[in-house]
Amino acid sequence: MENFNKEKYNRAKKRVDELKGFYIHLAIYVVINTFILINIYLRSESFWQWEHFITLVAWGIGLFFHASKTFGFNPLLGKGWEERQIQKYMDEDKEEMNKYK
Repeated sequence: MENFNKEKYNRAKKRVDELKGFYIHLAIYVVINTFILINIYLRSESFWQWEHFITLVAWGIGLFFHASKTFGFNPLLGKGWEERQIQKYMDEDKEEMNKYK
């Protein structure tokens, strides 16, 4: 029983660490990019140039993937896809075992 509680605690701690890591990443993203955009606005004659937003977009893509890993969503290969693939391979293994019986 003690082993079970320790395992639950470790899983919960790992989940909290993942969330904390994501929120720190998000906070740094907001602070740094706000600073960059304010700096560009104050020092540039033409604010709306795509070159000014490369960091924002590229880092935003990385942040999106970090969020998808942390919160467990995957728009391309979602939970339904994963479960269908697992079932497919389980069925194939079952058929393979039945061949030799």
